[in-house]
Amino acid sequence: MELNGLVIKSTGSWHQVLAENNEVYSCKIKGRFRIQGLRTTNPVAVGDRVKIEIDEEQQTGVITELKDRKNYIIRRSVNLSKQVHIIGANLDQAILVVTLAYPPTSLGFIDRFLVTAEAYSIPAVLVFNKIDLYTEQGREMLHDFKEIYEPLGYQCIEVSAQSGENIDQLKELLKDKTTLVSGHSGVGKSTLINALEPSAELRVGDVSDWSEKGKHTTTFAEMIHLSFGGDIIDTPGIKELGIIDIQNDELAHYFPEMRQLLNQCRFDNCRHISEPACEVIKQVEEGKIAYSRYENYLSIYRNEDNRG
Repeated sequence: MELNGLVIKSTGSWHQVLAENNEVYSCKIKGRFRIQGLRTTNPVAVGDRVKIEIDEEQQTGVITELKDRKNYIIRRSVNLSKQVHIIGANLDQAILVVTLAYPPTSLGFIDRFLVTAEAYSIPAVLVFNKIDLYTEQGREMLHDFKEIYEPLGYQCIEVSAQSGENIDQLKELLKDKTTLVSGHSGVGKSTLINALEPSAELRVGDVSDWSEKGKHTTTFAEMIHLSFGGDIIDTPGIKELGIIDIQNDELAHYFPEMRQLLNQCRFDNCRHISEPACEVIKQVEEGKIAYSRYENYLSIYRNEDNRG
């Protein structure tokens, strides 16, 4: 029996597929699926639409066809630097859960996430979690972060998974959409998802005191259906986000504040590093482009690792 289906969980060689008959089947891949020009550790990802062949006796299946993707988002594979890992496919938007303490999310990590989302034409939103724990200094830092990102068109939402503050606002954002949820380990993704959808009952881990790094609670990417409409793809916590599959001469296109200036530099092939009459550098010097954003542009351009 052949059925269409949606990949809702990926655990390496096995994929959980929700078929059109509303049954979930454990499936393996038949043959190899490749994205042209992309070496990936996982040819099939959560969010993919597939065709499966069912073994009715075993109640398992084989994925025989991968349907065309609307989009996907990738990161560098943890152990294989020249390969990539697809963390979600067919997305309407991506959310980065950010914390300013325990563990802090760096501006470098945020910018790498936003550049990756821009490169794959996926709208991105920053969700600042644990606001119930913010000190006065934390509030000032939150204000500074929002001053960088809101003028660029990135929505910033402040929430507390513990107190429930602004959870309804987040629900409205998620309603009837497929949303990737990402962030460092320990930022409270699982607690946040449980607050949005209590029936998810995700396991929640503590933040290690000595390192302020969260313990991994999500091992594999998994799609969770929202009772109020929509789906979220919960991803394992990311320690680092290496940029891959983006050429240096395209990089400025994925910084909105630089993209709008691309025709204003003296040279068409301006790298925005040391060229004369560079409008980007001029606006950085005038404070119109955040210095942190420019620094992170240079860091990505030079292919420097992000440890934040």
